[in-house]
Amino acid sequence: QGAMVESGGGSVQAGGSLRLSCATSAYPYGRHCLGWFRQVPGKERERVAIMGLTSGSKYYDPSVKGRFTISHDNSKNTVLLQMSDMKPEDTAMYYCAASPRAGCFYNAGSVFEGWGQGTQVTVSS
Repeated sequence: QGAMVESGGGSVQAGGSLRLSCATSAYPYGRHCLGWFRQVPGKERERVAIMGLTSGSKYYDPSVKGRFTISHDNSKNTVLLQMSDMKPEDTAMYYCAASPRAGCFYNAGSVFEGWGQGTQVTVSS
């Protein structure tokens, strides 16, 4: 079991919104990047949004850009994912993770660690 604890998932109708939260305080290493990823059974895990904590830069997968927003509450050691205008294809298990490595901003997930158990998001049409 990883260090991250994801929460906030649930079921919504298309066009609805959810906010995912990830507690990162148990992750013992430096955080160069924080990210949200998702996975559907039978498919590879995909990167959803990445935040560089030093630069403040944010990356979004084209499929979520303009609809999802990643943010970090440093005082609470929490990374959030605000999801709006949700679509059925957003249905997946969502995970957060961290990376202490330089270059993590451009990485699809292999240098990320601390994976939690995830939180399920289901969007119905």
